[in-house]
Amino acid sequence: MNLYASLLRTGVPAAVGWLNAVALRYGLDLDATAVAGVLTPISIFVYYGVFRLAEEYLSPRFGWLLGFARPPKYEGSELPLSRI
Repeated sequence: MNLYASLLRTGVPAAVGWLNAVALRYGLDLDATAVAGVLTPISIFVYYGVFRLAEEYLSPRFGWLLGFARPPKYEGSELPLSRI
């Protein structure tokens, strides 16, 4: 289940960010290089950041806009301080 959740929570912001960047390309008359190299990654980052913060501080329901209702939990993901 964690793999599925993590893939969704990566793929959905990527798809939405790409669609947003393509829409902005036509609205702002940008070239494809600007969209692929700059606008798409920024759009993905902003989309994920906004809804991840909303999920954390406003309501867990915002997680659905990232593709899955809650962040995946990984067992043993805590590193001991001696390994840092």
